[in-house]
Amino acid sequence: MVPINTAHTTPLNTRVANALGAEDSSVRLKAALAVGSNPDPAFLDLLVERCAVEPDFYVRDMLSWALTRLPPEIVLPRIRPELDSEVDQARSQALHTLSKIGDKSTWAWITWDMLRDADDEVARTAWRVAVVLVPEGEEKGLADELVPQLGRGDRDVQLSLSRAFVDLGDVVKSALEKASENPDPDVAAHARATEMLRQDPQTGFDTAIEEAKRVVRLGPERAADAAAAADAAAAAALASAGTEATEAADC
Repeated sequence: MVPINTAHTTPLNTRVANALGAEDSSVRLKAALAVGSNPDPAFLDLLVERCAVEPDFYVRDMLSWALTRLPPEIVLPRIRPELDSEVDQARSQALHTLSKIGDKSTWAWITWDMLRDADDEVARTAWRVAVVLVPEGEEKGLADELVPQLGRGDRDVQLSLSRAFVDLGDVVKSALEKASENPDPDVAAHARATEMLRQDPQTGFDTAIEEAKRVVRLGPERAADAAAAADAAAAAALASAGTEATEAADC
């Protein structure tokens, strides 16, 4: 059984709390959907509290959706304290809900410490919401604050940061170029891969990061020479195959 807060004592709140705390995640998901489909401020506290303890990603997302169905003027003050919670998930889910609401006035709530949070999920969510809320003209400052996170974490963490940079647009170019010369090969490769994605969003992250690592390992000039040699070899192979095909047809 997922823990529930028994402080909600009305019969309806008790039934909803029990459903949101059910053992079966599908029951919890349906309960969150039902609450969101019939928004009632009476469930505000319950929804926020559930966000901090709900173990299933899809249910958590539905809980945040249910919160967005309530008036922002009552939701925002309630989730503000969650940003300072000692519970990592409470902070992360409060940030996620902020990104869904998208109220630009809450930009001041996003601190640089959140962008550097020790918990990867909190930091990833902070990056995403910061990009959503950043005021016009402050994008470069945000990019500069994100640069120290380059090279951090596993593939998913790095992909999240790359997406944040890409969403910030052209203002990140100089910051990424500088970071691509970082002596730490992980930082340099991540910066180069992110710039590749920025220039061509259709490039897959895995392809970009592997190419960036190759460039960092060989150095830009040697990597360019190797790429040119590979292109020449491929062209020669195609030409040779065409000649053989023509000779075979003449026979």
